[in-house]
Amino acid sequence: MDTNWPPDLSSASGSKYIVLLQSLRAAIRSGTLPAQHRLPPVRELAWQLGITPGTVARAYKLANDEGLLDTAVGRGTFVAGDADRAPVVDEPLINTIQADTLDFRACRVADLGQGRVIRDILMRMAQGTGSRYTDYPTSDTDLAARKAVVDWIGQDRAGRLAADDIVLGFGAQNAVMMVLQACLSGPTPVILTEELAYPGVRHAARLLRAKLVGVAMDQEGIRPDRLAEAYRTHGGQVLLTAAEVHSPTTTRTSHARRQEIADLARKFQLQIIEDDCHRVANSDIPGYRALCPERGWYVSSLTKSVSATLRFGFAACPSAMARAARQVAQSSFYGMPQPILDLCAELLRSGEAERIRQGVEKINLQRVHQAVNILGQWDIRWRSDVPFIWLRLPQGWRGSTFATACEARGIRIKPADEFALPDGAAPHAVRLALNAIVPQPQFEAGLKEIAAMLANPPPNVDL
Repeated sequence: MDTNWPPDLSSASGSKYIVLLQSLRAAIRSGTLPAQHRLPPVRELAWQLGITPGTVARAYKLANDEGLLDTAVGRGTFVAGDADRAPVVDEPLINTIQADTLDFRACRVADLGQGRVIRDILMRMAQGTGSRYTDYPTSDTDLAARKAVVDWIGQDRAGRLAADDIVLGFGAQNAVMMVLQACLSGPTPVILTEELAYPGVRHAARLLRAKLVGVAMDQEGIRPDRLAEAYRTHGGQVLLTAAEVHSPTTTRTSHARRQEIADLARKFQLQIIEDDCHRVANSDIPGYRALCPERGWYVSSLTKSVSATLRFGFAACPSAMARAARQVAQSSFYGMPQPILDLCAELLRSGEAERIRQGVEKINLQRVHQAVNILGQWDIRWRSDVPFIWLRLPQGWRGSTFATACEARGIRIKPADEFALPDGAAPHAVRLALNAIVPQPQFEAGLKEIAAMLANPPPNVDL
């Protein structure tokens, strides 16, 4: 990257704020912009580069977030010294809900009596001998739970399964982390994923010091030609993908496209990790573990279909790799707590988890239809079986400003920026999670407020 400063953006392709941010990074790392160097004010630099002040402000903000710059009101913007550069902190994966705020950020399941069911199972467990609750976990203590997970997944979605193929974890995010640790190697491992991805992917890559490479998508998900191009340019050991329900766009990858991706994975020796945590309804398309069982991993949890409180996730591994994944789990936390294992195994075996899942699916359908009725005149992508919608904003709005405007009205949403990869571009769009714990009247009122804002964008927004 050219480290001349200020950079020439006249022939730059892609989002100019990303190009400016990349130029800032390169100039600071090369020493072209030394520590404590004062940068031009936003409007002055915008005039020099021939871009909008909003574009400069966005690049400055991202550089501040990365600890590269230090901005103080009344003093200006300076290159941060090494000692001042704090590690980058992402948005938390779990967002606190304030009492006076409508939360459209996270997909939360409805209360269908989960508390009563869990209490009853725990009471029955407490009447047992308790002899299993005094020692360390072993490969046998979670066997009943792993067998229950095999029955829950079935023998079609992720291919032929046995209990020995299952590794349990504390939710899907933890399961993804374990699988990545089992698959990645070398000083700079590379993870390929969708160009927009659930924020947990960024968190996982950062913790594992892995390079994250986005792959362009179309209406069927990851494009095979762009996957091949990304691999030839950057290499890669893992493709991490959400083929059934892509967050944030709701995209579902077709059977034929999945087969193309599986064929490329074999060609490039890629492991495929399928994150299926947002799927609640049954699927009629086999997952990657079924299509290429020697390199396909299937990850899910009970969070989006039963209860987020349980923190119970699982990975169905390629049979030859299951031992490596179990060793990661044992090295990380020895094993799952026995009470959680027994509770979740009974939820699955008794049919209560399936009863709750069906209720969650029904309520999700109702909320989706209500959202479509209110927001249907706008550019939205939705599916009746997915508890969120993808809203492309009309002229005059961009994701970050729309999110700020919503927050001023007591509504929290996720702009596309939060799904963009570190060096990726974000479209002018937002994801609205159809939070099932929000009471119906407030849910409807919040959607109507959003619709009114869409119809009245602010003037003179820098895009």
